[in-house]
Amino acid sequence: MLGTIINALAVISGSSLGLLMRRSIGEDLKGKLLSVIGLFTLYLGADMMLRADKPLGLIIGLLLGTYIGHIMKLDERLERLSNIREKSADGLLVPFLTFCIGPMTVIGSLRDGMGDPSIILAKSVMDGFSSIAFASAFGFSVLLSAIPLLLFQGSLSLLGRFIGNSLPLSALGEMTAAGGIILLGLALRILGIKRMNVADMLPSLLIAPLISQFL
Repeated sequence: MLGTIINALAVISGSSLGLLMRRSIGEDLKGKLLSVIGLFTLYLGADMMLRADKPLGLIIGLLLGTYIGHIMKLDERLERLSNIREKSADGLLVPFLTFCIGPMTVIGSLRDGMGDPSIILAKSVMDGFSSIAFASAFGFSVLLSAIPLLLFQGSLSLLGRFIGNSLPLSALGEMTAAGGIILLGLALRILGIKRMNVADMLPSLLIAPLISQFL
């Protein structure tokens, strides 16, 4: 888990620097930065969405995962958590999903657990720089995104440590595609087009690749 710990520290360091820069940034520039982040999230989601090999498993996984997230009230709980520090949960969701959704995260975390942190270390550099921009736009809650990052990637690292060599990587496309669709919903939210409860969709990241194995 060495790579994951370093990754979380990189996000904390970058976020701290971004918070210092935030004080000298006007509201007009903050709005422009949010628009750029929204457009980038839209691009990233569209690119990842096309990775699905089994669309039927993807849609079933998204529907079932969203239902589970709704029952668990994930979006409501995240809003309550973020409102302790900031009015919006976007500062938690945007960095976490951007940092933790994609092949580099999944494969890198699994490899980290198997004793090879090289992929996650490279990712840490990118996440550190990205968190500077995120914190400049969103504020303190970006710093908190290091916590779910540590939990998510740490869980994958532990998985890789014990059964990494026997995990089927064929489900990676469905996990990536599900993450892409979640990012598209998040982009609509950032750009002010439609406020979607994307946190409720997070269980789809596990359900979609699982269902795809049986189709």
